Amino acid sequence: MTTSLWRNREFNLLWTGQALSELGDAMALLAMPLLVLALTGSPVAAGLVGTAAGGARLLCRLPIGVLVDRVNRRHAMIVADVIRLAAFAGVGAAILTDRVTLPIIVALAVVDAICGSLFGTAEHAALRSIVPVAQLPLAMARNEARSYGTALAGPPLGGFLFGLAHFVPFLGNAISYLASLIGVLLIRKPLQSQVGREEGEGGYAAAIGEGIRFVFTNPFLRAVVIISAPLNFALIGVTFAIVVTLQRNGTSPAVIGIAETLVAAGGLLGAFAAPFFQRRLSLAVLGRLICWAATLLLGVSALLTSSIVAAVPVALVVFLGPACNAALFGHQAAITPDRLQGRVLSVMFLVSNSAAALAPVLVGVMVSAWSGSAAIAVCAGAVGISALIATVGSGLRSVSAPVEDAVAEEQQQPVTSS
Repeated sequence: MTTSLWRNREFNLLWTGQALSELGDAMALLAMPLLVLALTGSPVAAGLVGTAAGGARLLCRLPIGVLVDRVNRRHAMIVADVIRLAAFAGVGAAILTDRVTLPIIVALAVVDAICGSLFGTAEHAALRSIVPVAQLPLAMARNEARSYGTALAGPPLGGFLFGLAHFVPFLGNAISYLASLIGVLLIRKPLQSQVGREEGEGGYAAAIGEGIRFVFTNPFLRAVVIISAPLNFALIGVTFAIVVTLQRNGTSPAVIGIAETLVAAGGLLGAFAAPFFQRRLSLAVLGRLICWAATLLLGVSALLTSSIVAAVPVALVVFLGPACNAALFGHQAAITPDRLQGRVLSVMFLVSNSAAALAPVLVGVMVSAWSGSAAIAVCAGAVGISALIATVGSGLRSVSAPVEDAVAEEQQQPVTSS
């Protein structure tokens, strides 16, 4: 009989440490641009910080996937936490002594983005080693709840702490990485399998190519990245369009903040509801459901841009996201050999999120040239393409029955010591 996930010591240690760490990240995400604005008064300089972090995250994705597949994952997570702890503590000290500068903040954002990508990829890849295959979707759903919960609580807390003193949220984030570090150190089980790790050794280019081939030759994984790219673009783009349109209409920042809170709350509630959907709907049905629901609901949002009510349909789409993500990534973790977990995740994240990184710029152009409603309608149309692919294509239908049987032999193999 499978032990309850609540009694899985290793998973709960990792989950709790990351909950505190992601709360610190959410605080810092608000505090960094506020600090730049306090130093320079320039919105362009504040935007530079986010752009630098996003660029670093994209550029390091594929190399980090190889690294996670080749090194001890526990060690990778420890190194990432130690570097981020030192970086945020150092910047906190620089703020306290009036020595902080814009280049220092940009460097912090880049280091945080790279180490965050390393830790996140290693954590995703390690789940297969500490969670039974049958419980992977549930574990993913709990991780989704963690992410949405911290995204909801972190910014208000970060703003409050920044108001107390500018260095406080940075020091708080450093402490959150200490909590994450302790959690990783307390995990006893190894976080990677020995099976096949010696296979495919070679240069980074060859290793990255192996990960790319695995994703795009697997019908299911190929379908996921093709379907998710327009969906991610649309969700980021629509949220940005709503914020910009409300601002142009003279809506107060406090009310605009409520709109963003509605979207985050939808995701948090969806994470709690994810197990319910997973028990009743197949993975293929979940994938098609979120695509068609997003097409319809974002179309409705395009008609409501004069008020924060436009955020309600987006929140309903995000409500379905955790169940779909948990099922998709749970299946991905089950069908991917352990030695390829890092590379497959990196390829999927890169392809799925590359278009989303361009969404604010492209949607901003559309809002300026046409209107917020037109920009949201274009995003809804993009998701409609995903819905058609999900419905007509065979990728989601290629999910084989019981995944547990397909990986039973691999589960029985020995694992490395940590």
